[in-house]
Amino acid sequence: MPSSKTVKDYIRTIVDFPHEGILFRDVTTLFADPRGFRLAIDQLLHPYVGERIDKVVGLEARGFILGGAIAHQLSVGFVPIRKKGKLPGAVISEEYTLEYGEAVVELHDDAISAGENILLVDDLLATGGTAEAGIKLIERLGGRIIGCAFVVDLPELGGRKRIEAMGMDVHTLCEFEGL
Repeated sequence: MPSSKTVKDYIRTIVDFPHEGILFRDVTTLFADPRGFRLAIDQLLHPYVGERIDKVVGLEARGFILGGAIAHQLSVGFVPIRKKGKLPGAVISEEYTLEYGEAVVELHDDAISAGENILLVDDLLATGGTAEAGIKLIERLGGRIIGCAFVVDLPELGGRKRIEAMGMDVHTLCEFEGL
């Protein structure tokens, strides 16, 4: 008998992590369940069936898990966008603002060729700062982003609006209210 569980049903909430007042949406429980993980990968891919995708780009760190599985499913390459100092070789960098301060993400300067169609993937869309930085890196190398796919959207934090304002197609599997 097929399961009627949704992707959201596989995600647990951890109260007061990483600090008091935060409701952390933990996707590791989704990843650990074979049905849940397959469901998420299939649903992340669904809107892009029939599109030419040359590479999948995953944002550190849980975007690597999703992006690797999606790239495998599509038989295309996977490219990581990492925190500063984690990639060997020549990179391009993009700074972005966090709740308290700034951060930098990097991409190998030869990871994407001009004109390639890219699917950007991560587990969670909150303020959109990391995704925006990733989009800017991909576009600097001439990549054409055909979509930005996330498992979880936290609509109160405005990330979807921010990414859509950049002209991006945003696909999410579920929403959670609150921080």
